[in-house]
Amino acid sequence: MILKHHNRYDYSPIHQRPQFKWPQGKRLAFYIALNVENFSFGEGLGHTPTALGPPPDTRNFGWRDYGLRVGIWRIFDMMDHFGLPMCHLLNASVCDAMPSIPERIRMRSDEVIGHGYSNSERQSGMDEVTESVMIRQATETLARHCGQRPFGWMGPWIAETLITPDLLKEAGYTFIMDWPADDQPFWMRTRAGPILSVPYPIEINDSPIMLSRHQPATDFRQMIVDQFEEMLELSKQQSLVFGISLHTFVAGQPFRLRQIREALDHIVDHPRFSEVWVTTPGAIARHSEALPPGTVP
Repeated sequence: MILKHHNRYDYSPIHQRPQFKWPQGKRLAFYIALNVENFSFGEGLGHTPTALGPPPDTRNFGWRDYGLRVGIWRIFDMMDHFGLPMCHLLNASVCDAMPSIPERIRMRSDEVIGHGYSNSERQSGMDEVTESVMIRQATETLARHCGQRPFGWMGPWIAETLITPDLLKEAGYTFIMDWPADDQPFWMRTRAGPILSVPYPIEINDSPIMLSRHQPATDFRQMIVDQFEEMLELSKQQSLVFGISLHTFVAGQPFRLRQIREALDHIVDHPRFSEVWVTTPGAIARHSEALPPGTVP
């Protein structure tokens, strides 16, 4: 069997790469990503903590809607308490339907990442024209409501077509977060020139852990702590990126919020927390782009 290859990037073992540091000589970059997702009623894709119901499936739609009505505001308050920034993987449809959400994002000066129009569809099923129009419309909507256009993108359901990186580069995006292949940024090829891949966590991520694998919130707390402790040690060898991914309707449930708060308490109270660069994917991308050529694989 001949294995197909995407030709977007070459193999690069992490221990053979040039050394670099994050700002102020730090070696571990830390960010928190909040998925802010909107869904069509009675149709399309949707997360679920239980079995799917027959359409319109009000139980699961209502559970997802809880994240935007209740969960996100508790997450905002928790991050305000810790003084931590967030990046928001934001469905553009949220902006038109719930303008108070982008307003709070602007008040916090948080970063916005393009995340499609809604999470009721995957762009992987779109033809080139449809996907291109969706990217443009989502970008324009986010720019109008959030004060500036996004330069980073992660597709709904982390899905792509074979030409998604090309379309994103052509639409002015400078980095993407769909390829969880590394603990460092790396360059990817597109037909319009290079685009950067910034690490995004699919394991330190509340949705697959607690919805797909059915692990309890206490496991997620311990996973965050263990990931932080181990990456802090590993960052002595190479500069790394440590991200935590949350969803409004998962992390926003009170019993899960408590466990996440305890994990963040552990991180910010850590005696070596001053060694950590608390940042956003956009800042990681900008710093990486400015490194000497050949530093980022």
